[in-house]
Formats: sequence, C-alpha cells, structure tokens
Amino acid sequence: MGMEKARRQTLVWWFTLVFLACLCGVLALFQYRWIGQVSRAERERLGADLRASLVRLSREFNLTVNRAAWSMMPSDDEIEHLGRDAAYAARYARWRAGRRHTGLFRRLGVAAPEGQNLRLRMLDRAGGSFQDAAWPSAWNEVREHLLSRLQSPAPPPPMPETGLAFELPRFGRPRGDRPARFVIPEQDWLILELDLDYARDAFLPGLLQRHLGRGGRMDYEAEVVARTEPAALIYPAAAEDRERIGSRADASVTLFDIFREPAFHRSAEAGVPVDMHGSAADSGHGRWQLLVRRRGDSLDAVVAHARWLNLGISGAILVLILASMAALIRFTRQTQRLAQLQMNFVAGVSHELRTPLAVIGTAAYNLRDRVAHDPRHVEQYGELIQKEAGKLTAIVEQVLRFAGAAAGHVVRRREPISPAALVKECLQSSRAIIDEAGCVVEEKIEPGLPPIAGDAGALKHAVENLLHNAVKYGSPREKWIGVYASRSTQGDAPAVEIRVADRGPGVPEEERNHIFEPFFRGRQAVENQVRGTGLGLNLVKRIVEAHRGAVSVENGPVSGAEFVIRIPAATNGIPE
Repeated sequence: MGMEKARRQTLVWWFTLVFLACLCGVLALFQYRWIGQVSRAERERLGADLRASLVRLSREFNLTVNRAAWSMMPSDDEIEHLGRDAAYAARYARWRAGRRHTGLFRRLGVAAPEGQNLRLRMLDRAGGSFQDAAWPSAWNEVREHLLSRLQSPAPPPPMPETGLAFELPRFGRPRGDRPARFVIPEQDWLILELDLDYARDAFLPGLLQRHLGRGGRMDYEAEVVARTEPAALIYPAAAEDRERIGSRADASVTLFDIFREPAFHRSAEAGVPVDMHGSAADSGHGRWQLLVRRRGDSLDAVVAHARWLNLGISGAILVLILASMAALIRFTRQTQRLAQLQMNFVAGVSHELRTPLAVIGTAAYNLRDRVAHDPRHVEQYGELIQKEAGKLTAIVEQVLRFAGAAAGHVVRRREPISPAALVKECLQSSRAIIDEAGCVVEEKIEPGLPPIAGDAGALKHAVENLLHNAVKYGSPREKWIGVYASRSTQGDAPAVEIRVADRGPGVPEEERNHIFEPFFRGRQAVENQVRGTGLGLNLVKRIVEAHRGAVSVENGPVSGAEFVIRIPAATNGIPE
C-alpha cells in the first residue's frame, strides 16, 4: 500500500513538472512571437526616425541654398532705380552683410539676352561690381539651356540636374494695360556656383552633426554622391580607407534641390522659409544623394542583436523559472521523504524501546512477586535485564551520537590510534553479538600500519556499527564476516583502509546513493523486519568524514556487501 502511494505521488510530481515545462514552452513561443513583433516595430521606428532626420536635413540644406540664392534676386523697382548691375551688386552686398554661410557660393554672374545670344557679367567680389566675362567651362550646361529657352518658342527641356552651377530667372512685371496673368518672359538670369569645398568642409558636417549626431558623436557614417552618377563621391573628400556605403545604406535622401518658382522668390523676400516641395518627404529631384549607414552594424543588425539579446534574457528567465520549479518539486519531495523517514524512525525507535522495556518490566514483576524462587532463575532474570538494558543503552547512545554529530560534535579529542588495536578492540567488544549469531570471523591486519589520529570512541563506534550490520544482514546460511586493515592512499597522502564484509544479499544498486542518508532503511530490511533505527550508517559517514576520511560500499567479489573506511595516516603528528 505504501509503495503504491509513493508511486502515485511520483506520477503526480512528474505530471506537474511536465505540465509546467509545457506551459513554459507555450510562454516561450508567445514571447518569441511578441519579441519578433516588438523588434519589427522597433526597426520601423528607428527607420522612421532616421528618415525623418534625413528629411529635415535635406529641407534645411535646400532652404539654406535657395533662400541665399533668391535673396540676391533684385525686384523690378530696384532694377529701375539702380540699374541691373548695381541692383544685383547691392543685393549681394546685403546678403554678405547679414547672412550666414557667406562662403556658400564660389562664383556669381548675371546672364542677359543680347539678340539671339547671351551676355555674361561676372561679379568681382573684391570690387563689388560686375564685369563682362567669358563663359566658364563649368557653366556650359547652364548656357546651353538658357540659349535653348531664348531661341525656341516651345517650352524648353528641364535644366539638367548636374554640376554645381544653377540659374534663377528674373521675370518682368506687366506694363500698361497687360493683365497680371500675362506671361512675361525672363528678363535675365542669376547664375550661382556652389562652393564645393565650403559645402564639404563646413556646411554638410554641421548639418550631419545637428540632425544625426548625439552627444558630440556621430552614430552614422555619411556619404554624398551625385544622384545621376553614384560613383562620383562628393562627401567626404576621399573614401578614408573604408568601404563605400552604396547599396548598404540604411536610408537616403536627395540634396541640392533648386526652387525656380517665383513664389519662392516672394517668400524669400518676405523672410518666410517656404519649402515648395513640402517638408514631410524627400522631393527626389536634388542633384546630390545623401546615404547613411549606422556605424559598425546596420540598423537591421542592431535590431537583430537586440532581439536575440531579449530572447536570450527571456529564455534564461524561463529556464530559471523552470529550474526553480523543478528544484522546488525536488526539495518538496525530499522534505516529504525525510518526513516519512523520520516517522519511520520514530516508529522504529519506539518498537526498539518497547521490546526491551517489556522484557525488563516482565522480569522485574516476576522478581518482585517472587515468581522465581530458584537462585538460578533469579540469575537468569538478572542476565536478561542486563542484556535488555544494554540494548536500551545502545539505542540511546546512538540517538545521542546522532544529535551530537548533527551539531558538529563528532570528534571531541584527537589522539594517535593504532588501526590494529582499534580493529581488535571492536571485535572483542562485539564478540557476544558475533558468537550469538554463530558467525565466523576472518581477520587480516597488515603488519606495521601507520597510526591514525582521531577520537578513539567515535571510530570504535563506527567500526562496531559495521560489524553489527554484517551480523544482522549477513547470509543466514553462510555466517561469515571479513575484517581487513591495510595500507592505502587518499589522494597523494598515505592512509589506512578498514574493510568489513559479509556474504549476505548485498546492497541493491538503486539504494547505494541513499544508504548513508539518515533514517534510511533498505527495502529488504523492511520486508524482513530487521530491527534498526536507520541512523547507524549515517553516523559512520559523519564520523569518518569528521576524521577527513571517506566511506563507501561495494558488493563483494562473490556475494554480500563490503564497507570500506579510508582515513588519512598521522605520519606528521596529529592533525588539527
């Protein structure tokens, strides 16, 4: 009945553990999916933040260039009062005096129609006046575009989005009775050339740090290329011995988009920073393209690393929870098992005490009532009382020794002990029990054994306990006990080995890990109703280990069990 109950409890514990493991697995699956969703959302958020920063950077770049350019466009009134050259020169001087990024443009010129040709006058920055000049080769695309607009009544093709030079048209205003909606042709064109060195060394680094930097450092690598020719590197000046970003960019945006609409001119005059292409997205028409990539790893790699880190932490937490549950179940089972063993111990001790007490009580009653008159019978009763009192004393002493061992009071005094004398003394004190059982003792003691240091009383109790177990659990047919003492080693140090063997049924394999536990009694001992408290072998283990030794059990070469005590030799005096 007890075995069946224990089996059912074991099944319940295993079912609970499997259920908890499955539950943790389901939680891990949901957590994996949830972390995946969080990682994708985080990737989208980081990407959106990066794109928003790039759009703001592009907008500031374009607005700065366009506002600076349109600020140099004079009004019709200024042209009428000052003349074309003086009006443009005054606008340039005003811009130079009150604007940031005064090094933004390298050259400035005004192209005006002259018949079917174009006359170019370049600004002399030192003198602040315009002079006739030949067309620079870098402005050829601008010149060809303006000539096509001048010579053909059809709408001209769009201005090529290449190079550093660009033109802004100045339209005349209606005169006389012309309606305001009448299309006025361009009167002249302001031509500007962006200073690449200034943009690369001052303008772009400031924008990148402001929009992509954090705490004085840049988290991203940046690269600016020509949009129509990605191989042409604009920023930085050289590749700096690193791999080009190219298709590995986390995000990109166009720069250097020129607004040629008159509405922007009017907004620039009013000081209103209007972006004609909107501020929420990249126009896609800029001459340059800015590519950025996170330093070290891409955004995908950073998010993937964070995802695996979160998965690792979450998995470790789930494993820890599962391990804690398993440990809790194991400790609970051990506690229940220990409680059951303690109950068995109480029952066993009660039984062990009840029998000698009953015998002593009966003998004392018979002696008091003079049931036994014969002196020989009185002597027998006295011997019986003495024998049973000895059993009581042994039980009480064992319990007291167990309590003392649990409190750490195993070794009270250390002194040199002869192993041969110890074995002989234990055999002598156990002679009555051995003779009563009719056992034959095979004694082999190696001569010249080194002494051991320890508590003689405690070691004697340990060896006697093994001798008594050999008598109780030996074979009823082959009543034999083997006691051996020989030299041995423990690690690299010399030691003495004491073996006590019997030819009984031996110790089952599944009980070897529990046989030295307190209150444990083997299945055969319980089934055969062998008397005992379950404390003896645990006391042996505590005593031997308190002497820095070790005890183990093996099955004999033929049959039975063989207990081995190994204690270090006291070759250099008595150890502390």
